[in-house]
Amino acid sequence: MAENTREVAQIGKSVVIKGELSGSEDLYLDGEVEGSIELKQNAVTIGPNGKVKAKINAKSVVVDGKVTGNVFGSDRVELRGSSVVTGDIVTKRIVIAEGAFFKGSVNQEGEPAAS
Repeated sequence: MAENTREVAQIGKSVVIKGELSGSEDLYLDGEVEGSIELKQNAVTIGPNGKVKAKINAKSVVVDGKVTGNVFGSDRVELRGSSVVTGDIVTKRIVIAEGAFFKGSVNQEGEPAAS
């Protein structure tokens, strides 16, 4: 059957959430979140209208909108051309597109230590 079909929760651009957001499915967020986002085994996509003031902890994170806070992507983080990110990023793989604004530091986990 369709085992690779994943559940995706969507938060529309008129929705505002204050507090902790957690779950076990992928998330497409085009609204506002203030607090924390914990989806350690899933993907988080911040849409072009998304405004996040939160710590994000997910398997993969894609940002098209605005994020203020630290981002932990255990697999990868992608900052698309329209993204504005202020905060530190910890991930194994990172993509920063031309036009993206990023202010913070990147810690690339899983890389061999310099000797």
